[in-house]
Amino acid sequence: MNKVLLNSWRGRLAAAALAVPLFAVLGPVPAQAQVLIEHTASGDVEAALGGIFKAIEDNKLEDAYNRVNALLVARPNYRLAYLIKGDLLLARGAAISKMGAMPGAPADKVSDLRAEALQRLRAYREKPPVDQIPRYLLQMRADQKHAVVIDTKKSRLYVYANDNGRPRFVADFYMSHGKNGIDKVREGDQKTPIGVYYVTSYLPKAKLADIYGNGAFPINYPNDWDKRQGRNGHGIWLHGVPQDTFARAPLASDGCVALSNADLEMMGKSIDPGRTPVIISDNVEFLSQDDWNTERQSLLKAIDDWRRDWESRDTDAYLSHYARDFEGDGMSLKEWAVRKRQVNAGKTFIKVKLGDMDMFRYPGTKKEMVVVTFQQDYQSSNLSNAMKKRLYWIKDGGTWKIVDEGAA
Repeated sequence: MNKVLLNSWRGRLAAAALAVPLFAVLGPVPAQAQVLIEHTASGDVEAALGGIFKAIEDNKLEDAYNRVNALLVARPNYRLAYLIKGDLLLARGAAISKMGAMPGAPADKVSDLRAEALQRLRAYREKPPVDQIPRYLLQMRADQKHAVVIDTKKSRLYVYANDNGRPRFVADFYMSHGKNGIDKVREGDQKTPIGVYYVTSYLPKAKLADIYGNGAFPINYPNDWDKRQGRNGHGIWLHGVPQDTFARAPLASDGCVALSNADLEMMGKSIDPGRTPVIISDNVEFLSQDDWNTERQSLLKAIDDWRRDWESRDTDAYLSHYARDFEGDGMSLKEWAVRKRQVNAGKTFIKVKLGDMDMFRYPGTKKEMVVVTFQQDYQSSNLSNAMKKRLYWIKDGGTWKIVDEGAA
């Protein structure tokens, strides 16, 4: 979204009796958006707002006013809708200079509502192509029916279904996150973490304070990579909002991700604690299906090469898959190499099978990184075991290398 649009929305909601110039900046409404507006259920706030935006764009102010009233009947605690209604009423008498033009309106509250309106307008205008895939979802396990991908820059939460191994778009929702932005480092910094996480449990409304709304889904922040980076804190959840509130401003939580209670309940149908991944990014990238498959196959080959070199008992070949700054089980690469040489010297064969694998590109890192989790079945001449393992792979000089390894 460019500066012209931002300034138009913030400063000129109605230059000519609310004939909003901000819509003209981006050109005609996409046909996809018009279909969504016309055919989505009337209780859907996103669709209702889309209809209001479209009516304003077409200078059909009475239609916009009627749509706002209908929205308020369905969602009487939706403050943004009241703000839009107020501006529509004011515009009947004269052109208004900015959104939230009511005399005496609290500046901080109006600013929050403007920010929410802007993010919802972005969603109305910038739907990701349904035939593209978030770059982060390289592979989901068969028992992972859905994945959650969060774009903090756009205040959007996307849900994707596992369609025979290929992610398929299901729904997206407006969300808010930490008051102080992203990249959480320490307890109390009021920031939202960036990374790959998993939903760990569900907390029902009856066990929560009202600020968390109709429920909460905790995630496993800090994960192993966070701890390695020295990040701390706890209690990062996906949760709802207070009962007297429909939605919060884009930057409003103490670090959690907050959705409207209606959206939380809808999203919650796709959540399976213990399995559902949650990828939080500052700017979600989307790939064509061909490019997605190319990236996926490249990493799968690197993983299989590592497995085969491990089986070969050629320790030098095996160690060539590890980054110079590798850490695993509390050991550096040098210490890891010493142990592996000792172990391999006492074996006549090694067999390694990998199954139930998921692969998620890790957002926000200096080097490209992917976290891979799988079931490992290991057999050798003197030891057999099975375990769930997690590897962090980085792109080092154009080659995938393991930078961290341990039990999942």
